[in-house]
Parts: sequence; C-alpha cells; structure tokens
Amino acid sequence: MTEVVLFHHAQGLTPGVAAFADELRAVGHTVHTPDLFEGRTFGSLEEGSGYVEQIGFGEITERGVRAAEHLPQDIVYVGFSLGVLPAQKLAQTRSGARGALLFHACIPVSEFGAAWPDGVPVQVHAKEADPFFDEDVDAARALVSDSADAEMFLYPGDQHLFADHSLTSYDPDAAKLLTQRTIEFLGSR
Repeated sequence: MTEVVLFHHAQGLTPGVAAFADELRAVGHTVHTPDLFEGRTFGSLEEGSGYVEQIGFGEITERGVRAAEHLPQDIVYVGFSLGVLPAQKLAQTRSGARGALLFHACIPVSEFGAAWPDGVPVQVHAKEADPFFDEDVDAARALVSDSADAEMFLYPGDQHLFADHSLTSYDPDAAKLLTQRTIEFLGSR
C-alpha cells in the first residue's frame, strides 16, 4: 500500500486527525502523523492560530520538512489546513513525491516553485463557502487549471475543518466522501 505523511491543522494533532490517520491505516496504508506543535492542542482555531503566529508560519513549515527527512521519498503528502504548508512544500520540492492531498487550504504554487511538478497528482478538498478557504480558492483553481493531474472537490457548506470528527465543525457526510476519495487516491498510487 501507500506510505503517507499527514500534517495536522492549527488546533494541533487532535483526536479527529489521529482517527483520520487510523482510517487510512485500517485499509493498509502506512501513515505518519508528526506533531508540529510538540504535544500542544488548542480548543479553538483562534487559539491555535495565535500560537502559530507566535512561532511563525515558516517555522511550522520547516518543522514539517524536518519531520519528513527520515521518511522515504516516494510518499504522499497530506495536510489539514495549516498542515498544507509543509505538505505542499514537500510535494513541490522533494523529489519522488507520489502525490498530495490538500484539505481546507491551498497555497499559491509560486510560494514553493515555478510550477507544480509533473507526475505528482494532487487533490484539493474544501467547503465551497468556507470563509478561510475563500482566500485560497484562486490558488486552488490555478493549481487545477495549470496541472495535468490535479482535481478540486468543493463540498456544500461553510465549515472549515469539516473532516475532523473531534471538532464542532465536523460534517459527517462531507467527511465520509472526503475519506472515500482519499482512499481511492491513495489506492491508485
């Protein structure tokens, strides 16, 4: 099966992120879940974002890069919201990437290179009216239009972290479909 590194969102490595990783493990994938916050979790997106602002987005990205150093290069990078930073950077800059899954966010490709790398499939998943994704939707559309193997899935609603069952923003129907699409994506790698 496929080896995956899954980076958490701004509330930390929550039970919902861990459970998502376990769902992928249950179907045979090897999933690594580095803790970019060194054990800290936060009760709200605002609290987690405040912590990230203190240490810096660049530091979070580099913690993710360092966490992947010991992992094989032929891996799929997955990020939940904030975790998209290291996932996308690694998928664009580390040779051998087998794919990327960007949940709830997308960074302009130009942040990490001139173009999305050929031969690296990517999917973006978000809610169509998510106010946080609203600032990323143009980058996601550009990624999909400029890349040969890129897809974007927009789900009805406005919840941001809808795939984390431990949060109030959880949407079971959308999360189930995102998980199904993720498993199909990983199964084809």
